[in-house]
Amino acid sequence: MSIGFWQIAIVVVLVVLLFGRGKISALMGDVAKGIKSFKKGMSDNPDNTNDTEEKDNSNKD
Repeated sequence: MSIGFWQIAIVVVLVVLLFGRGKISALMGDVAKGIKSFKKGMSDNPDNTNDTEEKDNSNKD
């Protein structure tokens, strides 16, 4: 049994009726901001991994 177009359409209509377009738009905007800030945080400090590797190597001696 596979999910068809009509089942997906019914679920989408129910979600829009329950939450409204405004809340869904705001939620998607918040998710996008979170992803952007995560990517920015990952790219801001690329030397972070090198510092932890150096600490691990110094403990092995």
